[in-house]
Amino acid sequence: MDGLAVAQAEAVRLHPADNVVVAPVRIARGARLAGEGITAVDSIPMGHKIATQRIAAGEIIRKYGQVIGVATEDIAPGRHVHVHNIAVSDIRFAAEGVSARWSRKEPQRDFLGYRRSDGRTGVRNYVGVLTSVNCSATVARHIAEVAEKTGLLDAFENIDGIVPITHTSGCGMAGSGEGFDILRRTLWGTAANPNFGAVLLVGLGCEVLQIDRLADEHGLADGRAFHAFTIQESGGTKRAIAEGLDHLRAMLPELNRVQRQSIPASELVLGLQCGGSDAWSGVTSNPALGNASDKLVALGATVILSETPEIYGAEHLLLARSTSPEVSAKLTARMEWWERYTRRHGAEMNNNPSPGNKAGGLSTILEKSLGAVAKGGTSPLNDVIEYAKPLRSRGLVFMDSPGFDPCSATGQVASGATMIAFTTGRGSAFGCKPSPSIKLSSNTAIFEKMKDDIDLDCGTIATGSTSVDDKGTEILDYLLKVASGAKSKSEQLGYGGVEFVPWQVGAVM
Repeated sequence: MDGLAVAQAEAVRLHPADNVVVAPVRIARGARLAGEGITAVDSIPMGHKIATQRIAAGEIIRKYGQVIGVATEDIAPGRHVHVHNIAVSDIRFAAEGVSARWSRKEPQRDFLGYRRSDGRTGVRNYVGVLTSVNCSATVARHIAEVAEKTGLLDAFENIDGIVPITHTSGCGMAGSGEGFDILRRTLWGTAANPNFGAVLLVGLGCEVLQIDRLADEHGLADGRAFHAFTIQESGGTKRAIAEGLDHLRAMLPELNRVQRQSIPASELVLGLQCGGSDAWSGVTSNPALGNASDKLVALGATVILSETPEIYGAEHLLLARSTSPEVSAKLTARMEWWERYTRRHGAEMNNNPSPGNKAGGLSTILEKSLGAVAKGGTSPLNDVIEYAKPLRSRGLVFMDSPGFDPCSATGQVASGATMIAFTTGRGSAFGCKPSPSIKLSSNTAIFEKMKDDIDLDCGTIATGSTSVDDKGTEILDYLLKVASGAKSKSEQLGYGGVEFVPWQVGAVM
């Protein structure tokens, strides 16, 4: 026996057709699973899977009613099912119970936000100090730090702060092509995010990503809300910092005149993220966030699902909800691009689950993806866009991105996300200025352990004390509260200043 044997134990069954169940707590070897009529042959960690019937080698393993892999050996009832006896499978079930025909409305909700001159809405009123190249990163940070230390913002109560946005690229790259295009649209999309009321762009002067060229291509010119200069033109670091502060002094009075006003929730744009996932993420926090996403879509708002490698194996569920053949074709094209991309670099899509994911009970990318897709709720898929490209549709939109959370969230913000909702099972420390990030735990244990970082606990769904629908309502209420100015946990901790991570594709030269 593994410690004291438990006479009776319970497990969570997610679908009648499943041949595995999930341990809600650590289950000792020899414990009787009363609801399944089997005995645990192995010690089962919390969140991990237990076979409920004999599964022959090569036979499919089902969770959520979907294929998550195949057995690599014979598995007896009561055995631990994990990476040692399951492998990824190309088998898929046809999507059932999902449709692009979705009609639902919610009573109007409002929040207090900032209406910009172009009609878009922000939930924060920041000044951005952006950089065209890594060479100007230090100057941008010094400008923001000096402004804060000298109390430059003290007289401007309607301004939320100064956010320096730096990155590691901008030179040593081709001046055209995919890598250049991604960086350019990420930088400009971030500058255009309505949470920035004013932007100062700082360059070095000789970089590939030229400020003048960017300004010309995007129709920007120096004015009340956008200023730009280079360190070389200023005459060096100290003069550049002084010039940057002068630019801020010129922009702040106009920005401070903007005040919060009542705005329909239909104007919100929410980016959906998950990181440090565990086996409960797909059972509690992701479905709860999906429920809140559906409520937002029913209000007329926009939600962005991303992290393409993490929907691999569950893309059929999104294809079934596509509103047109064109949308389906765009999603299929992005999945095929990722298959070519990983093959070219000697990798495979099933490499995605991290060691932390596996320790939490996730065994394959199929299992992780089925849970990850739940963040997107059940509403129709209205569009598929490439990384950091502007939104063209409301409702549910898929944005192509890597599965690395900061990189994916950066693209969502550049596409227009004014808020980020981030589910986690293993624990996450993350923020995403200028867009406030809220974090949702999949289990109560990690919420209690990381209360300073996590905003809401979805682990109560696993215990039956809260329904998915009730938790979805709680998430929506909290999102509207943060949109109206309340600080999320990550904002209180000061996160978001160094999490700008554009997707780097192409050669560094």
